[in-house]
Amino acid sequence: MRLSFISLTLASAAAVIAGPLSPRADLAPALPPDAFNTSHDGPLNLNDAKKKQLIVPGSTKVYKDDSFRVKALCSNPSYRREWHSSSLTDAQRQNFVDAIKCLMQAPSKVAGSPAKNRYEDLVRLHQKFTPQVHGNRMFLLWHRYYLWTFEDIMRKECRFTAPLPWFDETKYAGRFSQSSIFSAKWFGAVALQGRCVTNGQFANTVLNIGPGTGNVRHCLSRNGDGAKTQNTNAAMVKACNDRDGFANMAACSEGGAHAWGHNGIGSVMADVYASVGDPTFWLHHGFIDRNFRVWQNQKASRRTSIDGNGPNGPITMDTVINMDGIRPNVRVRDIMDTFEQGLCYRYDY
Repeated sequence: MRLSFISLTLASAAAVIAGPLSPRADLAPALPPDAFNTSHDGPLNLNDAKKKQLIVPGSTKVYKDDSFRVKALCSNPSYRREWHSSSLTDAQRQNFVDAIKCLMQAPSKVAGSPAKNRYEDLVRLHQKFTPQVHGNRMFLLWHRYYLWTFEDIMRKECRFTAPLPWFDETKYAGRFSQSSIFSAKWFGAVALQGRCVTNGQFANTVLNIGPGTGNVRHCLSRNGDGAKTQNTNAAMVKACNDRDGFANMAACSEGGAHAWGHNGIGSVMADVYASVGDPTFWLHHGFIDRNFRVWQNQKASRRTSIDGNGPNGPITMDTVINMDGIRPNVRVRDIMDTFEQGLCYRYDY
């Protein structure tokens, strides 16, 4: 069980094979849930979320986009569609799953990396940057571009053509196991008490990055806990999105539904560094980015200004977001509006 995402201990396309991945999970052990405890503080409860105050001290100076540039809005943004929506077909869901499996079966492209495949290039990227992008206000910004990077790699390297799906966790708060995501048809069971995932299309998946800053061969495991996922409910999301000011909202988002979702799926997903090893990471972070975009939609200024501290001081509109060469670096101003050229996406609701 991971205790929080707030503070940290520093410590082309491949062939797609239908069905579960191999090798078998008995060749990679399930690590105990405690092995994935990689941070200290408890997640944010609803009462604290409703206080509408900064959880972590940060810069209160607001930096605005004063470049007076003409924004290049994309004319045809792609839609990100909720996993359970009737507008997302099973063929599109399968295209998403197949693209992830394609990455898992393709070789790493990062020289000298401990990653064993292209998917683990992304796991390693997150592991490497965790201290810089968790527990400070770079969290939402970096993960927005990181999620886009994942999508772009799948589209360019693994024939992904479907809408990127996301998981509206408010509709399944406290009962993730009832979502089709965690079924034998798709991503496998969640209520496993720390055991390996042995059903679904990612059954027997072997991971080589994590837990924490180490790299120990282990299986994809989960430790589902409805008492934790209950805190991904609409009240928690609203409490955070009712906060004014980016830093204030972002601190709540990271410690609120974000932390509870990771902890509630548990085991690999509870590891702040290498939670990306569980493919449900992307559905969860689509939910978090969608909540961020909903907050931005409330005021136009929320797409043209920023406040709060990163790991090296105040964040400005020119602060760099680093993908370590996997994709070009961008500035905060480049990813504040998802309708701009570059990102060019929107959520279905």
